[in-house]
Order: sequence, then structure tokens, then C-alpha cells
Amino acid sequence: MRRFSLWLRTEPLIADAMLAALLLALDVPAVRHHPNPAVYLVMSVLIPLPVVVRRVYPRTAAAALLVLAFTDTLIAAVTGQVQGHPALLALGIQLYTLVAYQGRRPGAIYLGFLVADLLLAVRLGHQPLSESLSFSAAYYALCWSLAEFNGARLAYDAEVAGRLAVADYDRDRSAHEAVARERTRIARELHDVVAHAVSVMIVQADGARYALRTDPDTTEQALATIAGTGREALRELRRTVELLRTEHAPELLPQHGTAGLASVVGMTRGAGPAVELELSGELDDVPPEISLGVHRIVQESLTNTVRHAGSGARAWVKVHRRGGEIQLEVTDLPGSHDRPGPRPAITGSGLGLVGMRERVAVLGGTLSAGPHGSGWRVAATIPVDRDGR
Repeated sequence: MRRFSLWLRTEPLIADAMLAALLLALDVPAVRHHPNPAVYLVMSVLIPLPVVVRRVYPRTAAAALLVLAFTDTLIAAVTGQVQGHPALLALGIQLYTLVAYQGRRPGAIYLGFLVADLLLAVRLGHQPLSESLSFSAAYYALCWSLAEFNGARLAYDAEVAGRLAVADYDRDRSAHEAVARERTRIARELHDVVAHAVSVMIVQADGARYALRTDPDTTEQALATIAGTGREALRELRRTVELLRTEHAPELLPQHGTAGLASVVGMTRGAGPAVELELSGELDDVPPEISLGVHRIVQESLTNTVRHAGSGARAWVKVHRRGGEIQLEVTDLPGSHDRPGPRPAITGSGLGLVGMRERVAVLGGTLSAGPHGSGWRVAATIPVDRDGR
């Protein structure tokens, strides 16, 4: 029955047609007792018809019912016989429909015409005043009260449906934004992992190619650096991909403290540039995401040194923890004694600096990068505890 009731709510024409049929069934049995059965039967059939479309076309149905009500009153005046149609209960049903679905104003106008029809019937002497007023007042008051209650429920349902629609939209938008953020994070992590190692390997392979015949020891050292850098990059890549595949808490992120910084500096030195590292403060007990951020910024900055400053470049990496923040600075100068011979330029995508800015912004810090004398300087300040604890 509940399923049938829910289905009827979605099919108003069928439900109202069943209601009209019920009104007709109440009205037809009195035909054989009426002095004018033909006229009575015609009105018995016509009065329930507007009920079929009472919710689809409520104002049209109301106008049709008013016309039929006044017509029934005039027929009674002409024939001198009170019609007494039970189907005229449709007048109250339509009052309920107007108030519940259209509002109080259309309902009040419709009720005014009903009162006019009632007064006309009393004036013509077809109905006693007290009996007509008492029954009609009680019936119409009941219909109006039910309409107010149901109208409030419908308004509440509409508001809930609207809020659910907004919630669904916000959920879909949040999911889309989360996917976009995750894609950006994955791209940034993979870029940071791969770019540095590949840049070192390209520089070393380039140098080994020119020293292959003239300096076998240098060539052997360069090939060893390439192999070691490749293995380290592969391990880092596997670890990053594993983290991206699974749910993980911040404490599960790679720990890149002072040992990690020394490792990336040593890898860069293997590519040719001379790098000096200066560390101070407690850098091994900072939150993992900040430690990772510092590591990635130093890594990307030294990658750019290898790419653009040449194998004979010099670089200075300074990481200091002072109070509640970490101050980071990477400065380089181009080399003046690169190996002879043509060397293809290593061009970047331009995403490294963007990735550094995004990472520092997420950590609540600031970053500046630009020319510094004849070289390049990257400086960042990252708060250790954004909550101030």
C-alpha cells in the first residue's frame, strides 16, 4: 500500500480521476429518486470532471466548478427542485487544492465565490439559512485548515529538496576540487622526484661522452654517478608512488631531515657543481610535511643550478631554524671552467618554480626567487607551527 501511495503521488491525474469516480459513485444512486433524472444525471457527470485536473490545472478546475455550482443553483431556481448533489463536495476539495498549491489569495477569491453561490441559493429559498451556513462553514473551514497544514508540509519538503540539491552540488564541486588538488600534488611530487635525478644524469652522461677517449677515470666516475643517481631516483619514485596509492597520514610522509639534505647536496656535487651546505637549529624534529617541503625546495633549486649554471658552478645552501620558522636560502653562481665542446642545453618546463611556490603557500610560508648578482637566489621562510602551539 505504501508503494501504491507513493506511486499515486507521482501520477496526480490518475489519483484525481479515482477521486472524481468516487464522487460520481456517490451522486449517481440518487438519480432514480429525482423528479428530473436526466438533468440530474448530466450534472452528476459534469460536476466531478474538473476534479480530474484539479492539481494539474487548479485555477481552470476551480473556474469550471464555480460555473457548475452556479448552474446547479439556477437550475434549482428554474425547476423549483433542490438538486442536492453529493458530488458538490468537490467545491471544498478544490478550495483545499487552491490553498495548498496556489496560496491563500486564490483560495480566498474562490471562497468568496462559494459564499456568493451559497447566499444566492438561500436567497432563492432553496436552502434554509442556518442549515446551509453551519454545514458549509464547517466543511470549508475543515478544507482550509487541511490545506494550510499540507501547504506547510509541501513548503518544508520543497525547502529540504532545495537544500539537498545545494548539498549535492557542493559535494560534487568539492569532489572535483579534491581531485584537481590531488592531481596537482601528484604532478608536483613526481616532478620533484624525477627532475633532479634526470638533470644530474644528463649532465654526467654529457661529460662522460666528451671524456670517454681522453680521461677514462673521469668517464668511469661519471657512469658510476649516473648509476647511483638512477637507483636513488628509482627508490624515491617507488616510495612516492606507493604513498600516492594508499591513504596515509602526515607522519607517514618521507622523513627528509638533515640526512636528506646532505644526500641531495652530495648528489648535486656528483654532477659537477661545488655545493656548500650550512645547517643550524633543530631540523630533524620538525613536522614531516615541512621537512619534505624544505627538501623539495632545496632539491629543485639545485636541479636548476645543474641545468642552467653549468658543471663548474658553485652553490650555497643555508637552512636555519630560528624560533618558530625555518629560513632557507639557495644561491648559485655560473661556472667559468666547464668542459670544452658543445653541450646541449637542458631546458625545463617552467613548472619547478611554480611547484615551489605552491608547496610553500600550502605550508603557510613565503618564497622569493630571482637573479642575484650574476647568479640566482631562492629564499623561503616556512613557519614550523602554523597553529602557534
